[in-house]
This record gives sequence, C-alpha cells and structure tokens, in this order.
Amino acid sequence: MQAKAVARTVRIAPRKVRLVVDLIRGKQIGEAVAILNHTPKAASIVVEKLLKSAAANAEHNYEMNIENLVISEVFVDEGPTLKRFRPRAMGRASAINKRTSHITLVVSEKKEG
Repeated sequence: MQAKAVARTVRIAPRKVRLVVDLIRGKQIGEAVAILNHTPKAASIVVEKLLKSAAANAEHNYEMNIENLVISEVFVDEGPTLKRFRPRAMGRASAINKRTSHITLVVSEKKEG
C-alpha cells in the first residue's frame, strides 16, 4: 500500500530541490522531518510540507500507521519555465530562465521482518 503527495509548479529550480530530496530518500518519516528541519535550503521547507501531506494522506485515506512509514519514492521533474529578459549594453537583452519543479513523494509501510 502506498500514499503519495505531489507539489506542482514550485518556484525553485529542480537541480536545487534534488539536493534536498536526495537527503531523505529511503528514510523513515520522523528521521526525514528532522533532517529537513536542519537543512538550510529553501527547498527543505517545501519538501517538509509535502512529506507531512503524504503522511496525512497515508493515515487518513489508507489507515496506515505513521510510525511504520518509509519514503519509498521521491523525485523531482522539471515544470514550466518562466522566461524573462534583462537589458544589457548596446541595446541588447539576455534571457533569464526562472525554472519550476514538480515534486512527487511516495510513502509506504515498512515491511516487518
């Protein structure tokens, strides 16, 4: 049994979110929350909120025990890119890509034994 939560179009570049997500992959819920609380990255706040949402989904929708939950899957995909332009010298302009992320987090109950 699995429960998941998805955060779409998060305004943080996928490359930066993957750094945070790699820290918690395969961990238990309590341990993952502790790691995220002590990680000084902007993405850790978003990922922690998503983790709590997935845990709540597991508890309320599938009646799983929160103490036995493990992060079985977590991945970050690229969302739509906001394209902006910055004026440069001699009438030119350079492009600035503001990247977004789709974060998916799946929790499942730990196998006993």
